[in-house]
Amino acid sequence: MAKSSKKNDKAQLEYFERKIFDLKQLIEISKGLNSTLEYNVLIDSILLTCMGQMQLVKAGIFFKKNFDDEYFSLHRNHKGIELNRDTDYVIPNDSYLAGLLAGNDRCFTASEIYADSKVSPAEKDMLSSINPTLLVPLKGKGKFHGIILLGDRIRNCDFSDEEKEYLLDIASLAGIAIENAYLYEVATTDMMTKLKIHHYFQTVLTEEIKLAYQILTPVSLLMLDIDNFKEFNDTYGHLCGDIVLKNVSSLVKKNCRQIDTAARYGGEEIAVILTRTNLEDALNVAERIRDQIASSRITHEGKELKTTVSIGVTEFDRSIKENNNTMIARADSALYDSKRSGKNRVSFCTSGGKTGDINGPR
Repeated sequence: MAKSSKKNDKAQLEYFERKIFDLKQLIEISKGLNSTLEYNVLIDSILLTCMGQMQLVKAGIFFKKNFDDEYFSLHRNHKGIELNRDTDYVIPNDSYLAGLLAGNDRCFTASEIYADSKVSPAEKDMLSSINPTLLVPLKGKGKFHGIILLGDRIRNCDFSDEEKEYLLDIASLAGIAIENAYLYEVATTDMMTKLKIHHYFQTVLTEEIKLAYQILTPVSLLMLDIDNFKEFNDTYGHLCGDIVLKNVSSLVKKNCRQIDTAARYGGEEIAVILTRTNLEDALNVAERIRDQIASSRITHEGKELKTTVSIGVTEFDRSIKENNNTMIARADSALYDSKRSGKNRVSFCTSGGKTGDINGPR
């Protein structure tokens, strides 16, 4: 009887030691997840945390690219997942699958999802192409933010009930961090264009210039203005002008990387910070943006309308006392060169006074 009691005491002690260890781990995880407000860094941290804690070979997150999207899509920072180009990796907000995960505080195995007749065949096929073993709802502060997909484990074993509870704890902490990042995103984003606001742009440019001095990496700046924008407003009304601005902003964002910053500088003027990008590459990006906008069309009240933009480009120069004002002034000068040269052009200006357009110096 005494031996049995000792065994029980030892088992209980080991159980509480595991619990204490898990709680300490969760505290560290919480600190790590709440150390950033950038979505892409945060998603990376969530996935790496899950993979490290559960020893997984692959993981991914279905998440909203924009906070007002009508569907969750597989975030590009997935780990170990091979995608099928013919498959759309999206889950609509109003789908049964999203509602199932949002309405239950538990993990679901892939086999449970496949066996549920209410889950659409398309979503089952899409999940099957990823081949997850476990789906974890991602919630925070009472809101449903997405789904964490976990793949096979290195040890090739099932998740225990205790591990599933632990994953829910991690997902809850991740959900809080995502909610904080969401609030930051709202505060720093222009609601109409979905571009960053002016103050955010100035802050990022200051940081990029400081970094460029420290680690000797290039950074370039684009200033972009919609040609004849006032005519759209005067001729077709401000609603048409809003549509034009949204279309241009969308195409600018489409041609930016995650590390770049596209912002609404003011009115119909847009600024783009191209991180780790020299003047030559920045000119190529600017020309691609100009060409895509010129090739696009918008429809307003049955009329097909064409939009063009003029763009000015400059590169950070560490040989002078560079700051936000000097870079913006050069990019603005190049922008007005494009305007004076006939619009729908890309021009550049260096700190040494050298100017030119996409075809070369003048």
